[in-house]
Amino acid sequence: FLSSSHRHRSHRGLTERFELFVMKKEVCNAYTELNDPFRQRQLFEDQAKAKAAGDDEAMFIDENFCTALEYGLPPTAGWGMGIDRLTMFLTDSSNIKEVLLFPAMKPEDNKKEAQPQQPAEGTSV
Repeated sequence: FLSSSHRHRSHRGLTERFELFVMKKEVCNAYTELNDPFRQRQLFEDQAKAKAAGDDEAMFIDENFCTALEYGLPPTAGWGMGIDRLTMFLTDSSNIKEVLLFPAMKPEDNKKEAQPQQPAEGTSV
């Protein structure tokens, strides 16, 4: 499958991205950045609509970034390495929870329900 957000700008069937896998685990994701100010603004506007509709992961419009693109941001690329996944590889761990420095906190198991409710002042039981 081709990543629609990173299709190659001139070679059909190619993308401008790659992923590095070590021992069947992804440790790095690399790609070129979108630097078309009009397309980027449209994507931000779509995100803002999704945010307004209740999508907690959607982002607001980044006006400073749009302005930088309008001034002519040169072609850029980047990569992100999953340090937790690399640590899994280096420590021969099979579960990412074994290497997370700050694992996600589990919600408390309805402790309020387990505690007896006190009657409101002025009422009897």
